[in-house]
Formats: sequence, structure tokens, C-alpha cells
Amino acid sequence: MRKIIMFLISFTIIFLNITYKAYAKEDPPVVSADSVVLMDATTGEILYSKNPDTAYPPASTTKLMTALLALEKCKLDDVVTIGKNPPIVDGSKIYLFEGEQIKVRELLYGLLLVSGNDCAEALAEHISGSIDKFAIEMNKRALELGAKNTNFINPSGLFNDKHKTSARDLALIMKELSQNPEYTKIATTSFYKIPPTNKSTAERPLWNENKLIQKSSKLYYEGCEGGKTGYTVQSDHSYVSTATKNGQKLIVALVHDKNKTFFPDAAALFNYGFNNFQLMHLFSKGDLVTTYTNSDLNIPLLAASDFYYVKEKDSGNIVSKCTLNDENLSAKFFKTGDVIADANINLNNKTIGTLKLMSGSNHELKQAIQSNLFENIDFRIEYLIPLIATIFVVLVFLLKKFNFWSRDL
Repeated sequence: MRKIIMFLISFTIIFLNITYKAYAKEDPPVVSADSVVLMDATTGEILYSKNPDTAYPPASTTKLMTALLALEKCKLDDVVTIGKNPPIVDGSKIYLFEGEQIKVRELLYGLLLVSGNDCAEALAEHISGSIDKFAIEMNKRALELGAKNTNFINPSGLFNDKHKTSARDLALIMKELSQNPEYTKIATTSFYKIPPTNKSTAERPLWNENKLIQKSSKLYYEGCEGGKTGYTVQSDHSYVSTATKNGQKLIVALVHDKNKTFFPDAAALFNYGFNNFQLMHLFSKGDLVTTYTNSDLNIPLLAASDFYYVKEKDSGNIVSKCTLNDENLSAKFFKTGDVIADANINLNNKTIGTLKLMSGSNHELKQAIQSNLFENIDFRIEYLIPLIATIFVVLVFLLKKFNFWSRDL
């Protein structure tokens, strides 16, 4: 009997230990970069960070913004005529020639696979006319994306002490860029040949420098959907990448890495994110979120868009609550499908985001209709008096002209 009891105790201890290990949140990995962000790409939530807003020179991870603007402002088959400056730029390049005619698509492959600085400058001049004007566009777009610690000076990332950004800002840029399927197609291509042009009879072979997408590499990471490395002597190493697993996309941004461990560090951060966090779909567009009730008014309020949030995998049951912002819907005109309110979404007494709500039915106010009617009447009276006066003057003029009063009636 004693042996049976000891066996049961031992079994219970082992079971509890296994259960704890399976569901306990892991400690985040130690990574060497000075500015680090692990972001959920759907919600933008930061899952791990280290000095996320400290700005450093980002080297060629700058090219993510160059690629974003090129994809937003150009067509892939647009032809670019190379000016005199791109062929003589310093650093890595695909060796463009002045006067060469080449498509935007080929320049993007050269930009993202082998980090061609000549490709970056060629795209910048094609889009904005000059490097300086393109830098203005880069900074403007960065601000639109919420990047607050960024100042781009050039499209390539060549060192300039005023050219800086942070891990959070690079993650925001990648969040936008990775939504473009053309970017993903290019960034996950292992090998590409640029076809001959008017200035080059030979093909240009390009190997992707991102080892996380190279299946032949020991550093290959299944689910990686692209990324960009960066290095100069002054800037040290940087790396930004995305990966998807079970429908959840994560972004890793590593800036100012002196130890050149960015590839394994990125993989470790991806593993940490996927192992410990889960993307949850709370509402689909059109789902009933809540009902607005006021005296005899009942308006179903529907989600105007999908709503996602991220939860820790060991966080247990989730209790959701929707709180309308101060809205007096009874005083508004609206039709079915109109966005009429905002709601704070709370989970376990914590606000996790705001969701726009649209009406599930029409609503009209008799009082407002009457008010509009009277306003229209007032409008007509306002212009009726001068109209009558004008008609009277014209009538008098006609009567005088034809001597109406002197006629024998």
C-alpha cells in the first residue's frame, strides 16, 4: 500500500511539473542588438522590446522604406532610365550603367536581394527626381505610419550621422510593407536573374542575402516571409524580418548589433512569440457587437471591420466587454451600414483597442425632418422678397415702355 501511495505522489508531481512546463510563459531570449522589437503584424502590439525608441543608424534596412514607396508609387513594369549618379554610388550594387533602361521590378529585386545602393538611388530619382526630394517623401511616409524617431537622409542607408531610426519604427514600416504581396514574392525569392538590357547583354544573377528564407542554409526558418539586412562599419548590423505560423504574422526588428547574431536572434524571437502568444479573432466585419438602447430606440451596432487581439497562451478564460464612447444616437440621422459610433473593447478589465461600429438599421427623426422643412421654407422666404421686387420692377418697365397707361381701354 505504501508503494502505491508513493507511486501516486510521484506521478502527481511529474504530471504537475509537465503541465507547468507546457503552459508557463517562457522568458524572452537574450539578443545582442541595442534596439529590439517583436511585434504582432496584425494588431501592431509589441510582444517584447528593448530600447524600442532609441534611434541608431540603420544601414540598409533603410531600403524597406525605399521599397515601400516604390511599390506604392510605381508599376512593376515601369521603365527607369538610369542617370549619372546611381552607377557611381558607394557600397553594394548590381552595376547599373548610365542611360540603361530597366524595369522597376528588376530594381526591386536588386534592392531587396543583394541590397543594391545603385538600385536604391535609381528608384529614388525615378520617383522624386532627386535623392533629397525622395528623403522628404520617406520621412513623410514614416510619420504617416507612426514612426516618431526616424530621420532618413538617403534611400540606401549609407552612413550619415543624421540618418537614424529605431526598432519600433522599422517594425511599423515592415508592417505596412509586408501587406503587399509583391514585396513578399520578391523578398522570399532565393535566386533571381535580371534579364539583359540596352546596356548589358549579360544576365545579372542575384542571390538573396536573407538566410532565413534560404532552404539550403542552416539558419533557414520555416514561415519566414522576407526581411532585410543592413551593415556599415559605423552602423553595425541591423535586421528586420517577418514570419507567419498558424495564421499569425510576427515582425522582428534588430538595430545596432555589434555581435552579428541577428539571424539566430531573430529566429529565437520568432519562436518566443509563436510559443507564448496567440492571435485571436474577436469580431468579423458585420458581427453584432452590442445594441444601443434609449427609451424606445433599439439600434443594433455591427463591427465595421474585423477585430483581432493577442493573448498569452496561458492566460486562461477571456471575458470581453464593449463600452460605447459618449454617443447620443437618438439625435442623429443614419442609414443601415453607416459608421455611427466608436467602442472601447475591454478584456478582463483591460482596454485592448477601439472598434468602429456601423448601424444595423435606419433611423430618422420627425423633429429633425420638420426642422429641415422649416429651414427650407425660411430659405425660400429669404429669396422670395427680392424675387418679387425684381418682377415688379420689370413689370413697371414693360408697362411704361408700351405706354400701357395712355392707351384707351
